[in-house]
Amino acid sequence: MDRIEVTKKIMTAKVAKKMKWADIAAKIGASKEWTTAALLGQMTLDEDQAATAKELFSLTDEETAWLQIVPYKGSLATAVPTDPLIYRWYEIVNVYGTTIKELIHEEFGDGIMSAIDFSMDIQREPDPKGDRVNVVLSGKFLPYKQY
Repeated sequence: MDRIEVTKKIMTAKVAKKMKWADIAAKIGASKEWTTAALLGQMTLDEDQAATAKELFSLTDEETAWLQIVPYKGSLATAVPTDPLIYRWYEIVNVYGTTIKELIHEEFGDGIMSAIDFSMDIQREPDPKGDRVNVVLSGKFLPYKQY
């Protein structure tokens, strides 16, 4: 048993029960973005959240314990993603990464945007020409320190 096997079991149960991430997140008590990342093996659930997941996905005690262990983060199987949707994010970073870096440094100075003190919101944005995907990423600015 490992975390990957638990993720597969969660996904199998989600599909079989026709669950939606937003509904699961409401029961877990966190955003749909964080909950999805957690149940895909990228975040650590607390005891109450893990107990809820155990009930939702019919997990064993051992499987539930895996949800409470700090995971090895990084979910891509290859350095360059092959899934078309994930590849588009890779493409965005390749094309706009230097622009994002330049504009953040111009506004904030030398530092990084935290992926730890971070939030994300993904929403459908209705548009007469075809609905749009609205993604907001918000991370704390962490300046580099002199020593």
